[in-house]
Amino acid sequence: MFRMKSAIWIAVLFILLACIPLVGHALDEPYLVTFFARVLVYALAACALNVVLGLAGLVSFGHAMFIGLGCYSVGILAHYGIDSGWIQLLICIAVCVVVGVLVGVVCLRTSGIGFIMITLAFSQMLYFLMISLPEFGADDGLNIYQPSDFGFFQLSGSSEVYWAAWALLLALVIFLTRFRVSPFGMVLRATRINPRRVDAFGYSVFRVQLASYVMSGVITGIAGFLLANLTQFASPSYIAWHVSGDLIVMVVIGGIGLVTGPLVGAIAYLVLEEVLKGWTTHWMLIMGPIIVLIALLGRNQFSWLKACLQRPAPSARLVKSVATSPTVGETP
Repeated sequence: MFRMKSAIWIAVLFILLACIPLVGHALDEPYLVTFFARVLVYALAACALNVVLGLAGLVSFGHAMFIGLGCYSVGILAHYGIDSGWIQLLICIAVCVVVGVLVGVVCLRTSGIGFIMITLAFSQMLYFLMISLPEFGADDGLNIYQPSDFGFFQLSGSSEVYWAAWALLLALVIFLTRFRVSPFGMVLRATRINPRRVDAFGYSVFRVQLASYVMSGVITGIAGFLLANLTQFASPSYIAWHVSGDLIVMVVIGGIGLVTGPLVGAIAYLVLEEVLKGWTTHWMLIMGPIIVLIALLGRNQFSWLKACLQRPAPSARLVKSVATSPTVGETP
């Protein structure tokens, strides 16, 4: 019953999203396609962040770093005349893996506020590095004149980026639906509840969290890859700390730990932002209190969605039993 409701919800949501380009072309409103392409790209990054935030309980305040790595993987290679999408994507993934491992090894030695501040520090280091490189536009950014060419298609317009993001997001949601109830996913969720007891069961909490951090970074980098092709621009502003904050807000609004929560949160956050911008230039004065109110409502704001999609399942009981069962030497 649980899986059926989840599958129906996902199907309905993605069918509605698939209708957006059709509606945009019918109304002759290309901006609608461009806007929702941006929504899907940020939803992809938010879903990636939810792997470490929602499942592992790690608050990464530097995930914009991976968006920047994805953007500059396209921008720098295009700057030197390399427009092959396969090469750009391979470089993007490789760079995100290397950076994710190096940063994760350092950050995961800490927890809580220490983890938050170190991830932010690494992101800011990349930010200041890019604004100090005039050959790549410095703080003015880098224009991308050649879209990523995959041979049988190019990311040459909003519609192409939209469908690429739609397909990747659908694949990611389906994957995460299975991943969270897989043995690795259940161990990862258990590390959020009680890492000491997970370690006592013979699992390396550090390795599990590092693997999830690297996986999350790679997916976020792919979102940056799509964002660069959408805007035809690579800028240090994509690495700024507030971008990481926006991703966290999207996850929180949609529901921390929900598979489709980041997607719902990205739609709600970016659509609300767009509406408020149309009303007033001081839209941030209105957006701020709204976010505060949402945060005060609780951990998962879309409680109706949680009730429909996340009723207690056998896997959830297994995670709880692993995390709460007494370790050797403890009194039950």
